[in-house]
Amino acid sequence: MKRPFQKTATTYQEQVALLQQRGLIIEDVEKAGFYLQHLNYYRLGAYWLPFEASHTEHQFKPNTHFNDVLDLYIFDRELRLLTLDAIERIEVSVRSQWAFQLAHRHGPHAHLQSGLFDKRYWHRNLEQLTDEVKRSDETFIKHHLTEYSETLPPTWAVCEVMSMGLLSRWYNSLKPLSTRRAIASVYGVDEKVLESWLHHLSLVRNVCAHHSRLWNREFTITPILPKSKPTQLIAEFVPGSRKLYNTLVILLYGMDVIAQQHHWRTKLKQLIQKHHIAVDIMDFPEDWAERAIWREVRA
Repeated sequence: MKRPFQKTATTYQEQVALLQQRGLIIEDVEKAGFYLQHLNYYRLGAYWLPFEASHTEHQFKPNTHFNDVLDLYIFDRELRLLTLDAIERIEVSVRSQWAFQLAHRHGPHAHLQSGLFDKRYWHRNLEQLTDEVKRSDETFIKHHLTEYSETLPPTWAVCEVMSMGLLSRWYNSLKPLSTRRAIASVYGVDEKVLESWLHHLSLVRNVCAHHSRLWNREFTITPILPKSKPTQLIAEFVPGSRKLYNTLVILLYGMDVIAQQHHWRTKLKQLIQKHHIAVDIMDFPEDWAERAIWREVRA
């Protein structure tokens, strides 16, 4: 039987005192109060969980400092920004390939041809794409809507206003296998693997965009791991993991494919080192730093 919620709101000073009572070392009380004011006690609570000796009693392990918790929070924020950076670049690339392959194989307005897509999803996807076009204030979108009779601009224009989630759904519903494979071949993966990766990355992007915890999140929807190609990537994943490691491997591989030169790998490793992160909580294998995917790519 559920019980009524009887907790009352506390002041920042009371929150600091409660943390101290539970064994958290706070050298600067004013600083702790400041961050509790702007970050929220409940939000920070997710980051001091690893430092608790007992979650039931909420007692901290000996020698746990408030700055340890804050540093982990800052790491996660910077990790989200770095992850968003890679997802954005991969998203733009896949949108470009979606538009290019559809236009060249099925015509500039292929997205208006219901026969090319799974009809269970085509109407809904088209409605959502139409809504995004209507909301757009891009000059090129307005130009196409004003100058031409088609209900929507061509693929190479509408792809620019697609969200990551909508792009994933359009690719998922695309029927011609040759077109799906043409898009996936640019990334050296099977078309079903790309479909799964786009779905997973759209969820990861939403986590980052909504400022939610990423560092030790357990994902409900995980990406399919490649079984045949690319051969050099198969051994890089951790089978069965629901944590962030496999996502980062996908992003590393994707960045290597779409960027002739990039520093994303270096930035990620530097971020981990800077904050002295115990990466095993994200399912990093013990030998991760020696694995090929983590080595710097030389031009």
